[in-house]
Amino acid sequence: MKKKVTAVFDIGKTNKKFFLFDKDFQEVHKEYISFDEIVDEDGHPTENLPALQKWLKDVFNRILNADEFNIKAINFSTYGASFVHVDEDGNPLTPLYNYTKPLPEEIVASFFEKYGPKETFLKDSGCADLSMLNSGLQLYWIKKTKPEIFKKIKYSLHLPQYLSYVFTGIPISEYTSIGCHTALWDYGKRDYHSWVYNEGIDKILPPIVSTETSINMNYNGKRIKIGVGIHDSSAALLPYVRSLKKKFILISTGTWSIAFNPFTKKPISEDANDKDAINYMRINGKPVKASRLFLGNEYKLQIKKLNNIFGVDDDYHRHVSFDYDIYSEIMKDFTPSYKWESIEDEDMPAQTHIASDTYEKAYHQLMTELVLLQLKCINKAIGSDNISRLYVDGGFSDNDLYIKLLSHYCRDKKLRTTDASLGSALGAAISISDTKLNSKFLKKNYALQKHVPFIVS
Repeated sequence: MKKKVTAVFDIGKTNKKFFLFDKDFQEVHKEYISFDEIVDEDGHPTENLPALQKWLKDVFNRILNADEFNIKAINFSTYGASFVHVDEDGNPLTPLYNYTKPLPEEIVASFFEKYGPKETFLKDSGCADLSMLNSGLQLYWIKKTKPEIFKKIKYSLHLPQYLSYVFTGIPISEYTSIGCHTALWDYGKRDYHSWVYNEGIDKILPPIVSTETSINMNYNGKRIKIGVGIHDSSAALLPYVRSLKKKFILISTGTWSIAFNPFTKKPISEDANDKDAINYMRINGKPVKASRLFLGNEYKLQIKKLNNIFGVDDDYHRHVSFDYDIYSEIMKDFTPSYKWESIEDEDMPAQTHIASDTYEKAYHQLMTELVLLQLKCINKAIGSDNISRLYVDGGFSDNDLYIKLLSHYCRDKKLRTTDASLGSALGAAISISDTKLNSKFLKKNYALQKHVPFIVS
């Protein structure tokens, strides 16, 4: 008898993954691929959309005809801030513009001249000024600089919803994609921002549906429930929201460390100049206050320097464990030693000064300074809310110094780590499931671990 499964395409910037989950959300199949980027008309690197689309169809059709699986549902999790613009026949009109592509300064300036003041706009839309990462501005840019293309756009679909559209032919929008710093949404009005209506952008944005929506249809002769897609950060948050009753902050670590507060009473940051305070939306349209830190990127840059200074192997840092005596020595006369390359911080020195005579001490100093930055990030996400639980997932969840130091500096809170390697894919499967999750879900599926602060002698 074939095993009933839910299929999920989890599309990252580098790796494109395909998962099958059983009824208990256990992974039963996985495969992945990566594509070389192509370039857009300006020579900027971008996603190979035709190759991605072909792979989606090839993989799904193959699994659909496999002897061991019976696919009952499929959903899509992808990175955000990305649009696919289709004509009336459903064909893409432009490349999938990369969110790292810079927008012309004059376009940004004309936008804020028309819809500013800038500070007010960014506050209302829950955004930092991130240029093309505010994907709504991409539509403004196309309208102003490529009017002949803009006129042909029937629908502009966020990437998760485009992948759903590839399988259903039904255009829709949903909250998690609209809410990922797109500059499209007015968090106070809980509607599209007035500029969207003024520019007629609303006419090419499909109707908004709940992220939990699915479309039952015949696909190649089989009855399948097809989801509408979900933004990956919101997908990664979903299992926690569904299974935990008490309020929490999720710190999702990796290249970026993002602290999510899905229980905020004040979603909008008071500081309009804070480029790291951004908003997301839950699947029901409720705001998620977030604060981000370029933690993994900065860590990588600094580790490379430390490895060169001390002449150690590239992987040496992975084997350094927390040493209380070294930490105590650092804290006797603590001053910041590291000048960050990709993070702005008012407390950092003008130049890096490593006085340590051992790699271990220099590494403890580095991690202490990074965790103090992480603490600022967490406190911004919490704001005035009363939250006493922290969950850490991603790359730093198994970094001994990071976790020991974080539990020390957050000793008034309960700290847990999870192994959420399936995070966004699992969230996508859960979002179209009728299954109710309980408090044991994270322990069973996410290797939940409790951490207590070290004893200060």
